[in-house]
Amino acid sequence: MENYLDAAIAIAREAGQVLMAHRGVDFELKGDYDLVTAADRASEQLIIKRLRERFPSHGIVAEEGGRAEMDAELRWYVDPLDGTTNFAHGFPMWNVTLALARRGEVIAGLVYDPLNRELFAAERGAGARLNGAPMHVSKAKTINDSLLSTGFPSRKRHQNVNIHFYYQLAMLSHGVRRGGSAAIDLAYVACGRLDAFWEFGLNPWDMAAGTLLVEEAGGRVSGMRDEALDLHGRYVLADNALVHDELIELFSEIFAGRYRHDMPGLPAPEWEMHRG
Repeated sequence: MENYLDAAIAIAREAGQVLMAHRGVDFELKGDYDLVTAADRASEQLIIKRLRERFPSHGIVAEEGGRAEMDAELRWYVDPLDGTTNFAHGFPMWNVTLALARRGEVIAGLVYDPLNRELFAAERGAGARLNGAPMHVSKAKTINDSLLSTGFPSRKRHQNVNIHFYYQLAMLSHGVRRGGSAAIDLAYVACGRLDAFWEFGLNPWDMAAGTLLVEEAGGRVSGMRDEALDLHGRYVLADNALVHDELIELFSEIFAGRYRHDMPGLPAPEWEMHRG
């Protein structure tokens, strides 16, 4: 296990250097909405090359097109640049994330943030660490005391079902952040900067490493209906464990179309409110 994680850390750090060298490059559209940069491709090519050199029998599932040995017992999930849109615009929230699964169970993973020089890493059953020091989830006991995070798709955000969850949680908590990088959000739950994260429509490489970080830091991870997490499923909930049951109860209400706070129309502009 140590060999796997040490190798992943070395590869992620090297990929981080590649990304740092590509800052400011132009981007293009992948499909109608999603961005992709030369940095994504260069980082992925390096990671896949290094993994194949070290672990030729392992499978690799990577965002920008790598799909190798899908039936392998040991399989890597790779996002060479999580937060591509942020990266392309110079917004400082992006990372490299790698995770290793054995027969579908994630056993090692990391999230590396080169800008802030932060390495979040975990092994199954061995705890989670931030730059080598043990990290733990927060101690917030209620939604009312929590700071949360979520994400939205690149297209038709206003039609996404998550707007209902976002609004209810924003009204009940200290706030809901939308940073644009699921792996960083999950890492922040693991180290206690956030109390919970949820999102619809993520890919396995977006959340494989981050969900292990949360579990090994003392948190809970599940589907949004409290079912066992499916890396290929429709959604994910990760939290500090203390607010988990309350979140699941709230989510069940929203799924059923029951809202604690009505969603009124937009407020009038400030100048209209003060007219007359």
